[in-house]
Amino acid sequence: MLGSSNAIAGRATPEGTRRYRERHNKNCAADHFRETGSLVASSIGIGTYLGEPDEYTDSLVAEAVVESVRRGANVIDSAINYRYQYGERSVGKAIRRLLESGEASRDELIICTKGGVVPHPTPNHVDWFYQQYVEPSNSTVSMADLAQERYCIHPEYIQDQLNWSLANLGIDTIDVYYLHNPEKLLSQVEPDTFYNRLREVFEVLEGAVLAGKIANYGLATWNAFRVLPTEKNHIDLARAKSIAGEVAGNKEDRFRFIQLPLNMGMPEAVLIPTQTIEGEQVSVLEAADRLGIWAIASRSICEAQVIGQIPEKIASAFGESLRTDCQRALQYTRSAPGLLSALVGMKAPQHIEENLALAAVGRLGRASFQELTDSIVEVLNGN
Repeated sequence: MLGSSNAIAGRATPEGTRRYRERHNKNCAADHFRETGSLVASSIGIGTYLGEPDEYTDSLVAEAVVESVRRGANVIDSAINYRYQYGERSVGKAIRRLLESGEASRDELIICTKGGVVPHPTPNHVDWFYQQYVEPSNSTVSMADLAQERYCIHPEYIQDQLNWSLANLGIDTIDVYYLHNPEKLLSQVEPDTFYNRLREVFEVLEGAVLAGKIANYGLATWNAFRVLPTEKNHIDLARAKSIAGEVAGNKEDRFRFIQLPLNMGMPEAVLIPTQTIEGEQVSVLEAADRLGIWAIASRSICEAQVIGQIPEKIASAFGESLRTDCQRALQYTRSAPGLLSALVGMKAPQHIEENLALAAVGRLGRASFQELTDSIVEVLNGN
């Protein structure tokens, strides 16, 4: 369905995502789809990060999104800086193709993107940021808001970036909008200043929910949830959630998602007690579960760096049904207790087929996952 602005109207809904699951259930394992309490999400999602900003890559990414949705993945992830906005535009083309062909409906797809990283190519990105956001006389953005010459979560900047993302995607509503690597700001401000800024930008995001521009929001991080509280770039998830609740006032806040790396080489999200919930030290996945926040994994197969690197002892534990190291790595990540979906970047048809063959495979049980994690830790520690 197209809105009056020619943008695609609607958003992911409980009814739509359940309909998607029912249509694909015959080809998928019983636990491939997971409930968020409202939406139904595939345990594997497609990422759109890597590639050159050119038409050839555009066509590959758009086709990959279409084919992934055909094969049972209804979680689609992008960011405004991916290929300097071309990532989002490719996703937008794919969504339109799917809807026009009748292969999917807008309410079946969980479309996620991020803002906070400057989406302009180097070496002129700092000048671009200054001209676009600092120089205008009515702007309250300063160069001090640009962390490490690349990251900004100033409310005015995020508001504008969100509007650009909606235009790039060609949709009226983004299902999950993340602040992208917000912990980078902690490199130059004290924690209290950071959380005050988080409050200000959460006000913008809650306003965007009311305006129908987004349905949910969250934090997409690199280090913030994998490091101990003593580290400078650590984010306290409970504190962030509490701020969202205060901003939302007498209604339920929409801070409901986080994204972070999780893979066989980076298992901190399940191993390290980086968060405190009611006085108890727990992993970030446990903390998210207790706080009513859904976790999505990025870098699920280490950008294919696992190929040929998984020791036989660990590879054999996955059984004979998984033929490749990429499948084994993705199976490990998607099986993490408390994880909603594992993202994997895909452009080549053979990789889409390889990765989404897992949709028909049940995930690892908690005990098997723990045994594998113990073995992986031994390898990482050189034992």
